[in-house]
Amino acid sequence: MSAHHDANGHMEHERAGEAERAMARLLELDAEVLAPHLAELTALLARRVAPGPARILDLGSGPGTGSLALARQFPAAHVTAVDISAQLVHRLQKQAAARGVADRISTVEANVNGPWTKISEKGPFDLIWAASFIHHVSDPARTFTRAFGQLRPGGLIAVTEMDFFPRFLPEDTGAGRPGLEARLHQATNTQPPHEWTGPLADAGFVVEERRPFEIRLDNSQAGPAVNAYAHLSLAKLRSHATDVLEADDLAVLDALLDETQPQSIARRDDLSVRATRTAWLARRP
Repeated sequence: MSAHHDANGHMEHERAGEAERAMARLLELDAEVLAPHLAELTALLARRVAPGPARILDLGSGPGTGSLALARQFPAAHVTAVDISAQLVHRLQKQAAARGVADRISTVEANVNGPWTKISEKGPFDLIWAASFIHHVSDPARTFTRAFGQLRPGGLIAVTEMDFFPRFLPEDTGAGRPGLEARLHQATNTQPPHEWTGPLADAGFVVEERRPFEIRLDNSQAGPAVNAYAHLSLAKLRSHATDVLEADDLAVLDALLDETQPQSIARRDDLSVRATRTAWLARRP
């Protein structure tokens, strides 16, 4: 391989690593800001999995925000966290050690689209958690069938999806035309909502509940991390908006993302969080 190709490969690897770190940080900020929602969801699971799960599987764990929340909610449980990214698996291991739960969270670096040999060695499981993940797999139906096989009879699977990125900005940001964020979402949210009720039933599960969550947090409820969360989220959407937003909206959005500008998202105290998420709870008979 030529030096030119080596350099290109190294740069691509660095960009991939940066993208993973940015996504990990976004997910961690999501868990921090939306902690009340995560606590409500895990408390719901606690009421459905009695006397409490001994073994939990976290599919597509990412940096482990779900694994850590589950370990906190179920102090007697052991969590197996599965992700394809070595970097995110390592990040989870560090977080688990820092929080004193490394002995209760084990990690498996594996592609869920491939063989489940390493996953099945940790089972069977009492609870499977798949948060904002199933839409990433190549064959959701096959993944649900495999998950069914990893659950003990009576075990529960919890699947969650975010309908889209949260909204943070006021209608009038003080720059440009009102309604910028609504136009940004309309332009970039081009996929239909995820719907897993049918696929879960087709895999053999009994769907006990499909529950939407309306999340509304004002600035004080969202806490100090909301500015960084909003900045990363809107920067992610901005990366997809170049060809779909008007030039004046793009200019205002760029100014909002510029931390040196007076109207910067990093400086604002009028941010809030408005989001909709959906959870499916299904049981293996």
